[in-house]
Amino acid sequence: MAKRNSRDAYEAVFGALAHAARRRVLLAIFFNGGAMTAGEIAAMFAHAWQTTTRHLQVLEAAGLLSHERQGRMRVYRIEQKRLTLVSDWLAHFQNAAKRRKGGIQNVRSKQAGRGEAA
Repeated sequence: MAKRNSRDAYEAVFGALAHAARRRVLLAIFFNGGAMTAGEIAAMFAHAWQTTTRHLQVLEAAGLLSHERQGRMRVYRIEQKRLTLVSDWLAHFQNAAKRRKGGIQNVRSKQAGRGEAA
């Protein structure tokens, strides 16, 4: 079951990040100290309030944002732990590129040591 939950988490996170407006929301919150009210977020974008609310709901459902109520306001915060899911997944490709590059260099040095053309 843990594997299914992990797959669901990846689908939710990457699905949320697939939309450019949601990526801009995350960037806006990040560059404003990691927390913003819903009204501050909505004021930064030209789309309707309902659209902003929907984007915030998707980001929250994916675990990328959380909110707390402060009086009548909702303050949204970035969930760094959930973002590590993305960086950890991307690290597979960064590490693979390093391994591949090292592997090519190792093959070439072995071929050079045997007098073969690379």
